[in-house]
Amino acid sequence: MSELKRTPLFEIYSEYGGKTIDFGGWELPVQFSGIKEEHGAVRTKAGLFDVSHMGEFEVTGTGALDYLQKMMTNDVSRLKEGGAQYTAMCYENGGTVDDLLIYKLRENHYLLVVNASNIEKDFEWMNSRLTENVELKNLSGDMAQLALQGPASEKVLQKLARDTDISTIGFFKFIDGLDLNGKKALVSRTGYTGEDGFEIYCRPQDAESLWKEILEAGSEEGVIPCGLGARDTLRFEANLALYGQELSADISPLEAGIGFAVKLAKEDDFIGKQALSQQKENGVPRKLTGIEMIDRGIPRHGYPVYKEGKQIGKVTTGTQSPTLKKNIGLVLLQSEFASQGTEVEVEIRGKRLKAVTVPTPFYKREKQ
Repeated sequence: MSELKRTPLFEIYSEYGGKTIDFGGWELPVQFSGIKEEHGAVRTKAGLFDVSHMGEFEVTGTGALDYLQKMMTNDVSRLKEGGAQYTAMCYENGGTVDDLLIYKLRENHYLLVVNASNIEKDFEWMNSRLTENVELKNLSGDMAQLALQGPASEKVLQKLARDTDISTIGFFKFIDGLDLNGKKALVSRTGYTGEDGFEIYCRPQDAESLWKEILEAGSEEGVIPCGLGARDTLRFEANLALYGQELSADISPLEAGIGFAVKLAKEDDFIGKQALSQQKENGVPRKLTGIEMIDRGIPRHGYPVYKEGKQIGKVTTGTQSPTLKKNIGLVLLQSEFASQGTEVEVEIRGKRLKAVTVPTPFYKREKQ
């Protein structure tokens, strides 16, 4: 068995009560004080996550934009310097290679942030399709990433930002080289929780001191360290896709409900465009929708979903929502059964229990 990978913060998890698990080959904290407490902190105050396991690629060269337009479903030409964009990469058949973020650092210079479990696969996929005047580098080992999420995030991070009013960083915008207590970082107003917040990309050797300084700066506001468990329940309530569950090589971005990141009208041809155009024209065969349990039971990933004795789909993610106190799930269903208010059955531990399809996201934060 291969040894688990560790982030630059691994050695200090135990100081905060971190309980680690194997997450896609990484030894990462599933929780510190408890999933429900951490979830609540992010919804009402703020929480700090170590997400240094995520992958970072650099794309440079005069052919960078044309190359990214070929690889990505979104329209990268619309991205301005200092802006971030959510997108996907697809196979020819429309299945998803990965979903990711693109940061435009400057002309012909982009930073891509990919899912940790897909780093090697994504790099191989992109490298094998390189075009002229493009350089692709895997910077994953050269960067650490922290995520400060929740309504108090801006107030807390401002205490570390010496010379910059971080309220000027708009949603899906970033500042590169921001000074945080003397340490330079790329700080973007992005996240994976459904709350306001920031993602902080820094040198691995700066991660531990930044972690401690953010928690100290946020002690009055109730900022606490958070693990993967709360990250999953938070993103799930906000209907943010997780690769390997809502998205996969067998699930297209259109089926998964992230069609907003698929720009079929862009002039540039991209890998999977033809298959996705056909899906759009003919109607997607499956749709991701929400369910709420009527009978007592918690829907879990992989559980089959039935209608009138016939299997019509499966659960991609499910849990008892810490915010809503309801047993809910995301399910990928045959499209004809995905309209709201459809009663279905989820097979839980050998029993078929009633549920009803409901709109998503389950949770949406109130705009300040």
